[in-house]
Amino acid sequence: MPHPNVIVLHTTEGSTWPSYDGGASAPNFTVKGGEVRQHFNANESSRALVNKSGGVQTNTLNVVQIELVGTCEKGGPGLYWPGASDADMAALVDLIKWLTSTYPIPVVSTSKPWLSYPTSYGSKSGQRMSFSEWTNFNGICGHQHVPENDHGDPGNFPIQRLISLVKGSKPTPPSGWDGKSYPGRSAFQLGQSHPAVTVLGQRLVAHGFGRFYAEGPGPRFTEADRKATEAFQRAQGWSGSDADGYPGPSTWSRLMAPAGR
Repeated sequence: MPHPNVIVLHTTEGSTWPSYDGGASAPNFTVKGGEVRQHFNANESSRALVNKSGGVQTNTLNVVQIELVGTCEKGGPGLYWPGASDADMAALVDLIKWLTSTYPIPVVSTSKPWLSYPTSYGSKSGQRMSFSEWTNFNGICGHQHVPENDHGDPGNFPIQRLISLVKGSKPTPPSGWDGKSYPGRSAFQLGQSHPAVTVLGQRLVAHGFGRFYAEGPGPRFTEADRKATEAFQRAQGWSGSDADGYPGPSTWSRLMAPAGR
């Protein structure tokens, strides 16, 4: 595909990295937390769409496909992508920024609706493109919009917020967090994303605990964040449950203080 001009978003409907039947149904990229894995070149057709004989081309029609580990169904496995926060979408945003700056892919959504699952399944709800609409479309759409397919992922995905983030709008902190104060223990759960985790990591680095990070701090709370936090807590003279690596209000307060004090 010399000139990819469409991005199709999928959800894996699982919480772990898929095998894609050994690659037989793999997309170009998979996003999980803050990590992106690549399975095909960005300008190489991948295999995550149904392509029936006759009709139109799907996988091979200048389409870059991105699978998002998680679910489009409320209560399904993994991250519920229709409710994804800005922090949850950070890796996806970076990937789409690169794709749209490298290839002629407009940062626009299909005009078709992004319906909630299971309404988005099949073709009876008006969300699926016709053959001609698909052939002439350039931009970002979901699996639910592709003809010859019946899947309903990624559901009611927050596409306009994704587009704003890709275009450079400042991310909106989650409701109830002002970007500075202690956000609560729920922000610091292994594998979960929250912008406060990035702030936590930055302050740990500033206080001299950056050795735990192979890469720079990010929005997903990882074992590196926990170990760095534990080392910081022990440096305060704390032990036991006070030094478990999960930041409480006292840890947060001391981290926010100027380094060296």
